[in-house]
Amino acid sequence: MAPSFTTKLLKLLLMLILCVCPSFAISSPTDFLPLECLKVPSSEFVNSVKDTIDTVKQVASIISPFVNVFGDLRLSSAISDCLDLLDLSSDELTWSLSATQNPKGKDNSTGDEGSDLRTWLSAAFVNQDTCIDGFDGTNSIVKDLVTGGLNQVTSLVQQLLSMVHPVSKNPGRRLISKDQFPSWVMSEDRKLLQADGVVVDAIVAADGSGNFTKVMDAVLAAPDYSMSRYVVYIKRGVYKENVEIKKKKWNLMFIGDGMDATIISGDRNCIDGWTTFRSATFAVSGRGFIARDITFENTAGPQKHQAVALRSDSDLSVFFRCGIKGYQDSLYTHTMRQFYRECRISGTIDFIFGDGTVVFQNCQILAKMGLPNQKNTITAQGRKDPNQPTGFSFQFCNISADSDLVASVNSSATYLGRPWKQYSRTIIMQSYMSNAVRPEGWLEWNGTLHLDTLFYGEYMNYGPAGSVGRRVNWPGYHIFNASSQANNFTVAQFIEGNLWLPSTGVRFTAGLEV
Repeated sequence: MAPSFTTKLLKLLLMLILCVCPSFAISSPTDFLPLECLKVPSSEFVNSVKDTIDTVKQVASIISPFVNVFGDLRLSSAISDCLDLLDLSSDELTWSLSATQNPKGKDNSTGDEGSDLRTWLSAAFVNQDTCIDGFDGTNSIVKDLVTGGLNQVTSLVQQLLSMVHPVSKNPGRRLISKDQFPSWVMSEDRKLLQADGVVVDAIVAADGSGNFTKVMDAVLAAPDYSMSRYVVYIKRGVYKENVEIKKKKWNLMFIGDGMDATIISGDRNCIDGWTTFRSATFAVSGRGFIARDITFENTAGPQKHQAVALRSDSDLSVFFRCGIKGYQDSLYTHTMRQFYRECRISGTIDFIFGDGTVVFQNCQILAKMGLPNQKNTITAQGRKDPNQPTGFSFQFCNISADSDLVASVNSSATYLGRPWKQYSRTIIMQSYMSNAVRPEGWLEWNGTLHLDTLFYGEYMNYGPAGSVGRRVNWPGYHIFNASSQANNFTVAQFIEGNLWLPSTGVRFTAGLEV
């Protein structure tokens, strides 16, 4: 049989990829203001970032001809994912370049150059792996074609990450008082977060009483790259649609009528042909996003496997009094700094996963009834490199069984998490654990894989499963016996740029004291 046009195109592009992606090289030094957070001269870092951006663009140009070439939903979704993710990487690298060349610039920054650079480079590091994962189970020729270029980008970004370190600040740092907002939340946002009656820019109402009947229409009408808050009020109702807030939509705020009243609902899933990344009912990439009093749900059910309710790549994003409901992979904290306060998050397998830098405070974490003989795992944190600042920190949370699991907690095992990637990092402290959680606490991913490189920690948890006497005996598991250890994972420490990065948004407890 003569080769098809598509096969010829694949072979041609496979040859091109070997020619167009240059090897990593550092250009000659130029004069830029050095940053305290860099381990190398800023000129060397700047030239390295520029080379990496060029490579990202070249890899994207190789992938782009495949858009709409294939009629397969999964393959088309994977290609679209790759282009979106490479576009995000290009932005994140450009932000890093701008921060190095103009440290006084405030458009994207928190004012902590080290934290910003490590966050953005970490996100750019993760994106290519997500792209490759989307091709699992698809045409192997396409995956083979793009993998080499994507791996090169990952390697270049990994080198950039190694050039940046956290900046140690004044050890006599001022602890922020209870329920105070971070300093980089704009004053008008504080009023929005505290007030019940706010001036809104658009109203979504299913009954036609607002400006729009669909949430996505309100998103499309919002301004691009807004430096001021754009508020959308979504009236009570169930909105059956998939919503995606692209990277250009900055500083959007969604306000609902309560997590049991305003519901955005979808049912995309991997079994029906979507990638995990593209299955999200609600996805947000635009920075500075805030949601309040809304539920995001995926109703696909446990038999449909990966089915995301909420995915966030939004840096400095906030979810306050929100519900996130699904089964496997409910909440995808893909990248960037995120803060969840007083939220209700439910699911079965790995239902809080991703590689963002995330704080959960005063949240309900609810394990649901899954498939027969299925084990529940609450977290699957995806940190791949020790230089990444990423991880999950849970504080003052309630970890329990959802209503459908309560009667079966003795026959359906629930674990706090398992190590999805080599340096998986999850901390749970000062939280209540019901008898739904197994005494050993944590579950292996694959035998002894990652058990010596992961970092799991617990501090002063309580309740029927809060005792650590029967916990796993892994090299990477830690019981914190001193507050000095736990302090590293509090919001105050993150804001000062220690092991973790600043959280975003609503009122929070700064340290270990309520």
